[in-house]
Amino acid sequence: MERRDFAKKALLGAAGASVLGGCADDNSSASGSGAANVQPNKQVRWKLASSFSRSLDTIYGAAEVLSDRLASLTDGNFQIRTYPGGELVPPLEVLGSVQNGTVEMGHSASYYFIGKNPALAFDCTVPFGLTARQYRAWMYYGGGLELMRDLFSDFNILNLPGGNTGAQMGGWFNVEVNSLADMNGLKMRIPGLGGQVMTEMGVNTQVLPSGEIYPSLERGAIDAAEWVGPYDDEKLGFHEVAQYYYYPGWWEPGPALTFYVNRDAYDRLPTQYQEALKTAAAEADMRMLAQYDHKNPAALDRLLDKGTTLRRFPDEVMTEAQTVTQQLLEDNAANNKQYRKIYEAYKSAREDAYRWFGTAEMGYADFAFPRMGENAPDSA
Repeated sequence: MERRDFAKKALLGAAGASVLGGCADDNSSASGSGAANVQPNKQVRWKLASSFSRSLDTIYGAAEVLSDRLASLTDGNFQIRTYPGGELVPPLEVLGSVQNGTVEMGHSASYYFIGKNPALAFDCTVPFGLTARQYRAWMYYGGGLELMRDLFSDFNILNLPGGNTGAQMGGWFNVEVNSLADMNGLKMRIPGLGGQVMTEMGVNTQVLPSGEIYPSLERGAIDAAEWVGPYDDEKLGFHEVAQYYYYPGWWEPGPALTFYVNRDAYDRLPTQYQEALKTAAAEADMRMLAQYDHKNPAALDRLLDKGTTLRRFPDEVMTEAQTVTQQLLEDNAANNKQYRKIYEAYKSAREDAYRWFGTAEMGYADFAFPRMGENAPDSA
């Protein structure tokens, strides 16, 4: 038996023949546990608004993976139409659109919305925080998901992990950064808590959606910008308008994406569809990181071949950034009880993870991994 057929039968088999040909409807069906258990073949049509452009096939593609898998698991009865950033909802308004029910789902990076609640940063990433594997361990087994669920309940949203890029690059600069002093006065596109850290270090920061970064760099409206890593950055053409490619992205060691689900819409779903949605989201979550890990190495080689100059941030910059980050986290925790609860749990998980990864993983990596900064053409 093929895996797809097995998944369908395991998911829908319990419904029995008595509900075949069940009512066809949209997402406005009756709520309640009784309705949820007797309508596994009802037709549901949702909309999902992404913060990302369609051309970014890996990060935007996570929503398409979810949509395709969900349709397969439900014999096409539960379908989600995905919309790229700006087509249905502005990229930086995705969370609000799900909260108010304009769309049933969204896909975004929660640190875009720290203005609504600074603790949302922990749903995505914080500077010098957890890597992708460490974050996933905390979310699924360390209590992180439960803490985030409580946070998102304030927005009438059920959150589902929706992918991870892995450690990101430090971004594209039109000037060299040889010391901490060189950061002062730079105009840079960078979101989240990383942006706040940069601000404290004298950088003039702003948040721009992906489609606005290239023209802003080209016309000199900004001096630097970070996005994700080699694969996406090459697609967006940043190497055409900036010379220096810095690493590492200390503010994004393992940034996670999230699927936002309007809680009222979710509660109206049949139980089997709720489970199918969570299963499809989990597959999309897993696939994104694997795709980036596969695509980034070759993309970095191509960028270097095209003349990109690879640079590592000076230790002076990294050290100051770490100091500023710690102070910001502590200040936020002192002023917000909910933030403090999440931060303390996150910090404990980070300490445990660092001890373990710093032994086995780092011990291996320090010996076996090539040091790109030493070997790449034109690098420092």
